Amino acid sequence: MAIPVYAFTGFLDAGKTRFIQGTLEDPRFNAGEKTLLLLCEEGEEEYVPEKFSGKNVTIQVIDQEAITEEELENLRKACRAERVCVELNGMQSIGDFYAKLPESWVIYQEIMFADAATFPMYDQNMRSLVVDKLGGCEMVVFNRVTRDTDKMTLHKIVRSVSRRCDIAYEDMDGNTEFDDIEDPLPFDLDAPVVEIGEGDYGLWYQDVNDDMKKYSGKTVRFLAQVGKPKNGEKGVFIPGRFVMTCCVEDITFMGYVCLWDGADALNQRDWVEVTAKISIRYHKLYGSRGPVLTATSVTPAEKGSDYVTLY
Repeated sequence: MAIPVYAFTGFLDAGKTRFIQGTLEDPRFNAGEKTLLLLCEEGEEEYVPEKFSGKNVTIQVIDQEAITEEELENLRKACRAERVCVELNGMQSIGDFYAKLPESWVIYQEIMFADAATFPMYDQNMRSLVVDKLGGCEMVVFNRVTRDTDKMTLHKIVRSVSRRCDIAYEDMDGNTEFDDIEDPLPFDLDAPVVEIGEGDYGLWYQDVNDDMKKYSGKTVRFLAQVGKPKNGEKGVFIPGRFVMTCCVEDITFMGYVCLWDGADALNQRDWVEVTAKISIRYHKLYGSRGPVLTATSVTPAEKGSDYVTLY
């Protein structure tokens, strides 16, 4: 039996406890299912189990870094929980914790909470942790929003990591407004050849990952460096760029599989201009379906910037 996991992320005083408390008080969500509530940090606000809808919730404080898969499953079995809610520690990696989840535990929903006033500071000083929290969430809720809140700054931070997650703004009275700021792409997807600007590669790469289907059949042109497949496959190269997602330490080469008859003559890290048609299909270098480019033109090009960003 699959065990749904509801994950709530964010930094201290972001409003996670208040939201979870209200959710478990709501009979529409908490209709009697045996629930294990895992707390990976203890903030100033405390839970009031007496107000939960029913006596079906078991609260357990855990060490997010030290807990093991076996211990997690034993905690669930001890209370016969049918589902799990977890309030994650904002200063620790979500991915490291998810790697420990028992096989039957499935992330059903992930929501991030943030104080609108302090979130830009976290982004400036702890960018890697912000990226960690935004990377997989379905929604980010900014609370303590006032008339002076710079929503555009918050919007840009979120969109620099994810173009998929919803954004909500909650004011001091609990009123919620959903983000409706448009995110026009800096390239024309309806053009016969979609021209990707030198500085827009990271955004394009992320957008393809987020919505591959809309690129199926499109022809694109972009500046790239040559990457050679480790398996030495003939007629294949990986045009890409070095991309910084959060800080200089995490700069990574990101590119897509490209088929071209002249690929074997290319040298690692050559600069080229690539014109190619995109299809979405299986390729063994991915081990799954993904964007496979078929080049119609690959020509030498002038060196571009050492790295690009996702925004």
